Amino acid sequence: MGRLRRTVGSMGLPPPALAAASFVALRELFMERLGSGDNRSALEVLRRRIAPLEVERSRVRELALAVVDRGRRLEGDRRLEVLAEMEGLLSPEIRVPERRLERLVEAAVEFQRVSCVYHNVPGSISLYADHCCGPDSIPCETKQILNKHENEVWFVQFSNNGAYLASSSRDCTAIIWMLEDNGTMSMKHTLRGHRKPVSFVAWSPDDTMLLTCGIGEVVKLWDVETGMCKHTFCEAGSPIVTSCSWFPDSQKFMCGSCDPENCIYKWDLQGNKLEAWRGDRMPKVSDLSVTPDGNCLISICSDTEIRIFNFKTRTERVISEEHPIRSLALSGDGQFFIVNLTNQEIHLWDVSGNWKEPSRYKGHMQEKYVIRSCFGGLDCMFIASGSENSQIYIWSRQSCELIKVLSGHTMTVNCVSWNPLRPDILASASDDRTIRIWHASRRYSKGIDA
Repeated sequence: MGRLRRTVGSMGLPPPALAAASFVALRELFMERLGSGDNRSALEVLRRRIAPLEVERSRVRELALAVVDRGRRLEGDRRLEVLAEMEGLLSPEIRVPERRLERLVEAAVEFQRVSCVYHNVPGSISLYADHCCGPDSIPCETKQILNKHENEVWFVQFSNNGAYLASSSRDCTAIIWMLEDNGTMSMKHTLRGHRKPVSFVAWSPDDTMLLTCGIGEVVKLWDVETGMCKHTFCEAGSPIVTSCSWFPDSQKFMCGSCDPENCIYKWDLQGNKLEAWRGDRMPKVSDLSVTPDGNCLISICSDTEIRIFNFKTRTERVISEEHPIRSLALSGDGQFFIVNLTNQEIHLWDVSGNWKEPSRYKGHMQEKYVIRSCFGGLDCMFIASGSENSQIYIWSRQSCELIKVLSGHTMTVNCVSWNPLRPDILASASDDRTIRIWHASRRYSKGIDA
C-alpha cells in the first residue's frame, strides 16, 4: 500500500484528482490496520492523513464510525477494487485503456494471420511461436481427374455447403458430383435436356436446386436430390440468358441477357416474370450476381461497365473499366467482387463503394475466351483463376502476390471453384474435357487427407 501511495504522488494529477486518489490509497491503509486490530494506528492515519484531505466529509465520517462500530467495519484487502477505482480517477492521457492488453494480443494474432501469404489452416494462432503456413497448405496436387463429359467443360461450381460440385459442358449436359468423405468426387446425376451447350450453372442458397443456362436457349431448374427437371423457363420471345443468380430465399432469381431486347429478368420458380429491365441504359448483360443478403445486384454491361443496383434504396452506382470484362465472381460474404478483363488482369472491388481503385492481380493469360476466377481458401484469403495457357493461378488476396501456378490440364482452363467449407479442395474445368480436383498436400485437419 505504501508503494501505491508513492505512485499516486508521482502521477502529476490536478489537486482535486490527487486528493481523491490519495483518499482511496489511505482508506485502504486505514482498513488494513483496522482489520488487523490496530485501532490506534488506524485512528492515527484517519486524523493526521485522511482528515486534512479536501474530500467529502461524509466519507471521512464513515471511516470514523467504522472504528467505534464493529458492525460497520469495512472489508479489508480490496486491492483489485482499489485499482479499478484508482483507474477511474486518472485522465485518459496517463491510464491504460480498458482491455488494452487483450486488444494488443488480438492485433498480434491478426498480424501473424495477414502476414502469412499461405494461411489456409483452420484453428487458432498461438503467440508462443511464430506462425507460418507453407505452400503445401493450399490445393496444389491433383487428387482426381473427372472425365465423364464428352466435350469441353466450361463451368464448375461447388454448392454452398461444399457437399456437391456442378459442372457444365459443350456436350449440352450438366453433371452433379458428390463429395465423398475421403475427398474424392463421385457422379450423382447427369442432367440432360438442353439442346445446346450449357455455359453456366447456379446453386440455390439452400442447395436443393440447380439452374442451368444453355447458350442461346433456355434456363432449366433441376432438383438436386432426384436429378429431375422441375421447370423449363421458355416462352415466345424468351431472352438469351448468359448468367443467373439466386435471391437468398431460394424462391426467386435474376437472369442476365445479351439478346437484342437487352434486359435483366426476375423470375419465380413457377416461371413467372416478376420484373424486367429493358432499354438503352441496359445494354448487353454478360454476367450478373445478387449479393447474399439480397440487397444488391451487380451486373456487367456494355463490356466495360459494372452496375451495382441497390434494391432497397433503388439507387445505382457505375464502375467503368478501361478494358472489356469477361466474367464476374462475388465473395462468399458479399463484400467484394472480382472481374476478369481482356488485358489479362483481375480487378477486386468492394461492393460498398469505398474504394477508388481496385486491387489488381496479374500473371495469367486471358485475351479472347471467357475465363472465370473465384475467391477461396480460409476466410476467402485467395484469388484463383483459370488461364488460356492451360494453367491455374493463385494469388494472395491481400498482397496481390502470385503464390502458386498449377499445371496439369492440357488446354485452356475455363473456370475454377474453391470449396467453401473445405479450404483444401479446388476444382478446375478445361477444354481438355476434364475436371481436376486439387487437394492441399499438407494434412492439417482431422478427416482431411492429403
